Amino acid sequence: MEKDQRVRAQFRGGSSAIVANNTEKPYVIAAKLQALSPKYNSLMNHIRIHLPEMFPSLNKVVFLDDDLVVQTDLSPLWDIDMNGKVNGAVVTCRGDDKFVMSKTLKSYLNFSHPLISRNFDPNECAWAYGMNIFDLEAWRKTNISQTYHYWLEQNLKSDLSLWQLGTLPPGLIAFHGHVHVIDPFWHMLGLGYQENTSFADAESAGVIHFNGRAKPWLDIAFPKLRPLWSKYINFSDKFIKSCHIRAS
Repeated sequence: MEKDQRVRAQFRGGSSAIVANNTEKPYVIAAKLQALSPKYNSLMNHIRIHLPEMFPSLNKVVFLDDDLVVQTDLSPLWDIDMNGKVNGAVVTCRGDDKFVMSKTLKSYLNFSHPLISRNFDPNECAWAYGMNIFDLEAWRKTNISQTYHYWLEQNLKSDLSLWQLGTLPPGLIAFHGHVHVIDPFWHMLGLGYQENTSFADAESAGVIHFNGRAKPWLDIAFPKLRPLWSKYINFSDKFIKSCHIRAS
């Protein structure tokens, strides 16, 4: 909450005041404009970094974003040996889809900044948030949460120039060295920002993720992919009707 208030206070005056400042570089102005959005500075976007504190009696959780469709039984995830790692995740640097699965740390972190270039390898694989197995028992033995907040502070001090805005970049830093790679079957990504993925491939994945702007409940959704979500929706439901969600 404190960091939310600090970000807003730092950029007090709103978008017009930020744009009117002609002493700053364009990338700094762009970062500050983005930072005004609740999508980036809302406390709820960072809440996952406190999972061990939120669930003190649990030793393991499966974390699911709200724009996922689960298409298979997830119970086998509990049997995965994490080899002492904290975060079971699909890496996004290799795979048949070179558009979605070609992400390394340089895709998210600003390696022109010395704080980043001194500490990380630009060609190291990135991984995905959205469908993760978190070993909370192992997590509690680390300083992952503290590292996350330390780097948020560094980003604030650097005019939000260390990474692309969002929760994944600081997550990539905080969980560095604590990730266990899981089979990509468990998390197919990118259905909300590209339609190169075939319907058949998406249908055969265990979990599909509509990450991106084209959510399946919006008019801008990709028509061929929308049925993967809409087939589970009861469009006669009173609440669903009031949301004016398209059935096809």
